[in-house]
Amino acid sequence: MSRQSSRSARREGAEPNRNEGRANLYDEVTARIVGELEAGRFPWVQPWGRTGGTGPGLPRNALTARNYSGVNVLILWGAVIEHGWSSQSWLTFRQAQEAGGCVRKGEHGVTVVYADRFTPEAEKERAAREGGDPKAVPFLKRFIVFNVAQCEGLRVGLASDPALLPEREIVPVAEEMIAASGVDFRIGGDRAFYVPSEDFVQVPPQPAFYEQINYYRTCLHELTHATGHPTRLARDLRNAFGSKDYAREELVAEMGSAFLCAALGIVPTVRHADYLASWLEVMREDNRAIFRAASAASKAAEWLLARHRAVQDASAEGRLAA
Repeated sequence: MSRQSSRSARREGAEPNRNEGRANLYDEVTARIVGELEAGRFPWVQPWGRTGGTGPGLPRNALTARNYSGVNVLILWGAVIEHGWSSQSWLTFRQAQEAGGCVRKGEHGVTVVYADRFTPEAEKERAAREGGDPKAVPFLKRFIVFNVAQCEGLRVGLASDPALLPEREIVPVAEEMIAASGVDFRIGGDRAFYVPSEDFVQVPPQPAFYEQINYYRTCLHELTHATGHPTRLARDLRNAFGSKDYAREELVAEMGSAFLCAALGIVPTVRHADYLASWLEVMREDNRAIFRAASAASKAAEWLLARHRAVQDASAEGRLAA
């Protein structure tokens, strides 16, 4: 999925998107992801393998240990798949030097994007003249990053990739995540779903799954839906089945589940491909749809991970006080 920059490692670094309109960058990224889907590849499904290659995990900056989010997760996962790199850790050209090493000569970086807003001076003057708040204008910046596998001489101790969980039916960290969510979680029946009006999730029992690890991907998919409740992240979940808004929310839940599985070190194999045609239709009509969906998925995953961390921290404090 990733299309590498044509610049050499000598000149790459952060670059604001001055010469191209924002729409061109939205078009470029969307076209790459649509191309992957049309080829039958899901850029958010299992970007790792059990033998060789990288383990599960969200892409992260090797120097700051901060995870990338939104559409950048898909872009960087795609690059790892394409090149078979053994790490999910990334650096800018300058950061590689700060880490005591360098990008190998001739290597090409991967373009990621950063969204921000600014307020033009003319708008500030208008607001001061007419009253009211000045309106900020959204913009995108391009940044070039390199996988640590493209670097040499880096100091030890940079952000490391998580270890692969051993194969087992019960994954304690996933069970903890489900409990920490605070969502009414029910097990039974033969369907997985979230009911917004009653705010509960229901999934079939784990033995009903052909591959039991997929139980957790399904649980996290439905929990991602649940983060859209008005008391949480307040996404609009009143979407008719088969509508474009329904497809958009399914895309959020699918990516949210993949992000959570990666963060927890879970390697599922299930693919929610039923909505492929509707996803493609949405992306072809709206070049920002994948950006919005990936951003919402990241926010949902972080909401659930934050609840999990809070419970873990409270438990640790309780043990110290005992």
